[in-house]
Amino acid sequence: MAVMNGLGARRWWALGAITLAVMAAGLDATVLSLALPTLTTALHASESQLQWFVTGYTLALGVAMLPAGLLGDRFGRKRVMLIALAAFGLGSVACAFSTTPNQLIAARVELGLAGAALTVMALSAVTVIFPEAERPRAIGIWSAANFLALPVGPILGGWMLANFWWGWVFLINVPVALVGLLAILLLMPESRSAERPGLDIIGLATSSTGLSALMYGLIQAGEHGWGSSAAILPMLFAAVLLAAFGLWEARLTAQPEGRPLIDIRLFQAPPFTWGVTLAGLAVFGLFGALFGLPQYFQAVLGTNAQGSGLRLLPIIGGMVVGAVPADRIVARIGPKFTAALGFVVLAIGMAAGGTMTAATGDAFIGVWTFTVGLGAGMCLSTAASAALGQLSADRAGVGSALMQTVTKLGPAF
Repeated sequence: MAVMNGLGARRWWALGAITLAVMAAGLDATVLSLALPTLTTALHASESQLQWFVTGYTLALGVAMLPAGLLGDRFGRKRVMLIALAAFGLGSVACAFSTTPNQLIAARVELGLAGAALTVMALSAVTVIFPEAERPRAIGIWSAANFLALPVGPILGGWMLANFWWGWVFLINVPVALVGLLAILLLMPESRSAERPGLDIIGLATSSTGLSALMYGLIQAGEHGWGSSAAILPMLFAAVLLAAFGLWEARLTAQPEGRPLIDIRLFQAPPFTWGVTLAGLAVFGLFGALFGLPQYFQAVLGTNAQGSGLRLLPIIGGMVVGAVPADRIVARIGPKFTAALGFVVLAIGMAAGGTMTAATGDAFIGVWTFTVGLGAGMCLSTAASAALGQLSADRAGVGSALMQTVTKLGPAF
């Protein structure tokens, strides 16, 4: 509370620095998809190696979320974010100057580890530095920044790939990381748990390994089909590990001196449980649209990468319009009705999108994609705010990491 009371207007400047860091991680994910054809020629990469350029980053994200949250709670969220930003900038340089596919895969894994810490620390910092009354609006801005990188990446990346050396699509992260480092150093207050959390080695090992196995199984399902052994075996292994993780955490939580990675009692609070679940569902629906739309734009309408990015702007605009003022809607009708209204709007937008054909005009596409963004912004911001409102400052890092992990499964599915 002392941290929040001493911030005043400065916390909104700190939020600007945090959103800049979030955009750095988001830009990297969207730019890579455009660069894959170029990397095939430049690095003589095979189809399998191209897949690992993406998979290495995704798996590292899954492994690092909960450990990053624990590190922030123990050693300070500002400190961990600064280290993650520096590592992200260095990893981007390593990607740009890779001369073999294996070097790029290793650099992508390092970027994934840094990106996980950036994402988790950004959300946990928002939870700590904003009072409950201002948190929904702050989370709305954070949500908008998360998705603003989606159209910016293809627009900027497509232009750079058409005019410059391919390494610049990674080097653009460096100035963003430097500005983010300076802004966070000057503006963001330090915060950590009053009582340093214990190192739950068994919990860290089972959760990280289980999540990485689950993400790997999902990736293999997309590649080889849901019935393939390459998908089923990792997911069964993940189910066993994650079940063991849950039992272990429940046991530690029940012990008077137990120091679990995740306090299972959090799930006794319906706002946290349903907030995390609904945020995951909102991201699942939104990324379904974001995955299919660029392919529709390019394969059916014949646009290029930059044109696809421009056509994604309505969905991002809808996200901003839905997420930023969500706190005012909550104040009038309550979080339950606000989240429900968001899902209704999201469903209407999805249903309208299902009527598209090769002859569908840009005006109709703009309206329905804006509607999808509007609904997703409302329900995601409201659900995330409800869940994070149950977190104490002591456990904001791990609690935020848990929510981020669930929402990251949506894009994987």
